[in-house]
Amino acid sequence: MSTRIHPSSSDAAGRARLRAAEERERERRPAVYTVWKRSSMGFQGTDGFCVYDDAGGLAFRVDNYSRRRKLCAGELLLMDGTGTPLLSLRPQLLSLHDRWNCYTATEDAAVDKKTTSPAQQQVFTMSRCSALRSSDDAEVHMAGSAAAAASSSSLSCKRPQAVAAAAPGYRVEGSFSGRSCKIRRGSDGREAARVTRKSAGVASRPAATLGDDVFSLVVQPGVDVATVMAIVVVMDRICRRRPYTPMVCSSSSQ
Repeated sequence: MSTRIHPSSSDAAGRARLRAAEERERERRPAVYTVWKRSSMGFQGTDGFCVYDDAGGLAFRVDNYSRRRKLCAGELLLMDGTGTPLLSLRPQLLSLHDRWNCYTATEDAAVDKKTTSPAQQQVFTMSRCSALRSSDDAEVHMAGSAAAAASSSSLSCKRPQAVAAAAPGYRVEGSFSGRSCKIRRGSDGREAARVTRKSAGVASRPAATLGDDVFSLVVQPGVDVATVMAIVVVMDRICRRRPYTPMVCSSSSQ
């Protein structure tokens, strides 16, 4: 007669420690996302974002996204994969530096995109570094700083002096239009996230570089992914773009 063996408490404790160690290791690794410039709504006239994690799950989305001129553009709503509003993004009119303001979003934000409710709090303000559009570089000033306060309260075409002098929370450097840029911390210049081109292929075939509408987003540990994704959405709006050509791949090999 066989003897039934039950796991001892020491074995259970060992497995718990192993799971905890694996979880800590995952937290120390950068998070890798695939960003697809396409609305999850899937009907004509929408041009949003679908963002997938490394397991293939839908992590973030932006629907009903328009390429209208800035003077006519409304609020963009960043949601999680289930459609829960996270952050609302609004262009600031009469700004030569393409300034945008980011607020926390509420359920009401998905219905009324014209007003800021008292429950919404400003998260950051973001603008291009050069009014001449000579580069894709941009600065992000987090809420609570003098720069963010001056930026949100002014509709002037000129950059407020506080914005120009205060250190940003993040800097975007490189070519976002070319899908090759880094988001650095303003405090120490360390990389917080990066945008790169995405390649696809199998072992039997050479890798093909996907078009601009599919790219990789790598976020370093300890960085708020929703904030980074909001920065990416704004960058897509303020940077020069070629005509919209979804799902285009090049045959060039790397």
